[in-house]
Amino acid sequence: MLARDPQSVPLGAAEQFGLELLLDLSRVLPCDGSFDTVRLRIADGEAGSVRTCISSSWMIQRSDGVVTLPRGVLRVIAAIAGAEEEQRCALRDRFGRVPPECNALVIERLERAPVVSQAAVQLRRAAADVAARRPFRALTPWPEGKRWAAAFTHDLDVVAKWPVFTALRVAELARKGEVGRVLSVLGAALRSSAGNPVWNGVEGLLRAERTSGVRSSWFVLCGTPTMSTMKAGDLTYSIESRGARRILDAVSAGGHEIGLHGSFETYSDAEVMRAQRIRLTRAAGEPHGIRQHYLRMVPGDTQRAMASAGFRYDSTFGFADRNGFRVGVADVLPAWHAGTQTPAGIDELPFIWMDRALSKYRGVESPRAWIEDALELADLCRSVEGLFSAVWHPNLTPALGFPGAPAAYESLMRDVVDRSPWIATMGEIHTWRRARRSARATQLLPDGRVVVDAPERTPWPVTLEDASGAATRDHMRASS
Repeated sequence: MLARDPQSVPLGAAEQFGLELLLDLSRVLPCDGSFDTVRLRIADGEAGSVRTCISSSWMIQRSDGVVTLPRGVLRVIAAIAGAEEEQRCALRDRFGRVPPECNALVIERLERAPVVSQAAVQLRRAAADVAARRPFRALTPWPEGKRWAAAFTHDLDVVAKWPVFTALRVAELARKGEVGRVLSVLGAALRSSAGNPVWNGVEGLLRAERTSGVRSSWFVLCGTPTMSTMKAGDLTYSIESRGARRILDAVSAGGHEIGLHGSFETYSDAEVMRAQRIRLTRAAGEPHGIRQHYLRMVPGDTQRAMASAGFRYDSTFGFADRNGFRVGVADVLPAWHAGTQTPAGIDELPFIWMDRALSKYRGVESPRAWIEDALELADLCRSVEGLFSAVWHPNLTPALGFPGAPAAYESLMRDVVDRSPWIATMGEIHTWRRARRSARATQLLPDGRVVVDAPERTPWPVTLEDASGAATRDHMRASS
């Protein structure tokens, strides 16, 4: 357990955000009681760059029953996890996105490491090291005894007019000189010309997930397509169309989650988001999550609009042109608005890996190479007992331009499942993490058990473990 030391210096808003995030990710049970436990003391002091923090083990100091951090470390953590550099950046690419060169970790060439999650692991270890005779409790990382978690997600960009998308993909491959793949795609498209390769791809993906025991999260477009939106690569289908209805019904029947894929128009417009949310609710039930199409957003402003529109979580913070940890976190975290120095009112579930980041932006056309890249990042998430989330587009099929892709996705699922994560939809993961975040130690009983309040409700019980990771028999209240 961990309590704030009364000798700590006062904190600014961003420093408080960094502190609360670090404590949440550390899993050390916060203490609201007055009993003797490990204290966290925040002292004056600068931290320098993120590389300085990493090389100095985040400047964590240990003494008997006390862990000390300089407040400068909290500012570094807030800047990374809150995407403050991106929010200050005025540059935009052709899709209105902040370019990756404005990301603090990309600048330092550290985007392939979950640096903030790693800092939290070091804080937990330090608290356990100095506990001595004091009771130490950590919250278990994930339900069902799992040490890490994984989420598989899909952006439904294509439902109809599939030959257009095949032609665009063939042109892309031709520009790269991929003659063999072009011929393979044309052959697959010709064999599928009398059928519906989009539906076949979705059906095959759902069948593979059922076999692997995976329930996924699907983000679907929900505006009105026009010739202009289709040319821009934005809205390409109507959610009420027969093809979309068929897909939504199959996704729902499989127990998967459906969220909104916010169109270009939503950008940072809460009213348009709200209208699309209402439309999706009528078509498929109330969505709790959102991810912006093409990752088109104004960091901070878009998240505030999402919260205003009624969404509970966002999953837009990931890179379009590379894979890695855009906010340095392999987990769930509150979104931050740098301009007002306040939380944005919505949680972020950043995705770590996306298929098209490699094939579209990096020129890597080997599906096997995509999966190797995904597993490398999954193992990093596993090493910090965090969350690995992947984006796979269901239109990645041979007839639409991606030979070997469906088999690669099945391989990815098998390899991740074999690593024994807790696999759930993003909505379920978000519910669980809110419950874990709400837990507080309120009393120490004479027999050594800890009384814990966890007011946020979840279908999975919030439990505790000791410094060795062994389950404890403490008293949990209001966590079901």
